[in-house]
Amino acid sequence: MTLSGALEIASCTDPGMVRSHNEDSIASDGDKGLAVLADGMGGYNAGEVASGMATTMIITELQQLLEKKVPYETDARSGQAIAHQLLREQIAKANTSIYQASQSQPQYAGMGTTLVVALFYDNKMTVAHIGDSRLYRLRGDQFRQVTRDHSLLQEQIDSGVITLQQAKQSQNKNLVTRALGIDPIVEAEIHDYDTQPGDIYLLCSDGLCDMVSDDDIGLALQTLSSNLKLCAQHLVQTANDNGGRDNVSVILVRVLRGYPAPRGMMGRMMGWFR
Repeated sequence: MTLSGALEIASCTDPGMVRSHNEDSIASDGDKGLAVLADGMGGYNAGEVASGMATTMIITELQQLLEKKVPYETDARSGQAIAHQLLREQIAKANTSIYQASQSQPQYAGMGTTLVVALFYDNKMTVAHIGDSRLYRLRGDQFRQVTRDHSLLQEQIDSGVITLQQAKQSQNKNLVTRALGIDPIVEAEIHDYDTQPGDIYLLCSDGLCDMVSDDDIGLALQTLSSNLKLCAQHLVQTANDNGGRDNVSVILVRVLRGYPAPRGMMGRMMGWFR
């Protein structure tokens, strides 16, 4: 099954104006309906090792598994959606690999990464995320944040300790409460969403949303939606123009047409040759 022609993907990543190296990592596969973004953390170079391990392992494994597994089906034994199962298992494997590397190699001690993964199939999108890397959606003129940060700041907002306005000035923006590779086990938050032709999805590291307001991000997507590559570059440049205090990465995914899953043997055979 391939989504060839159903999705358009553009991406851009940059070290920013302050950092000497880029600890973000991105990967995508339009035919398989995959987009993966990770924002690493740790000592010198360790963050980019963690994020690179996460994106490489997850996209490589999923590319292979999606040749054999059907994400819209349900596992007969567990009753779990296959899409959720695939994401949960591959994220767990990546977590174990990063954690073991950090435990066995002193130069990688304490490394970890945030993560956001989008899997498109059957006119749906399943999103898994850990930490404060985000996914947004532009539908028509409505732009909104889809994921909810796993961060101290978000917990303070949720509990009413601070307001959204105060949060914009907070010094706690980068304190995540969940990350890949820090502990032996981590739980990814996973949700499903229906997609529509014309939707544009944005995966980004906090280097974008800490430097550029949601209003300005949404305006850029609306204004430059006809040229995704230019839009991705513009978002990164805007973050840098505003100070670029962190690495900044974006992946943009536009839904060009519907991509219903082929049902039945004949439908699947047609899907293979699509």
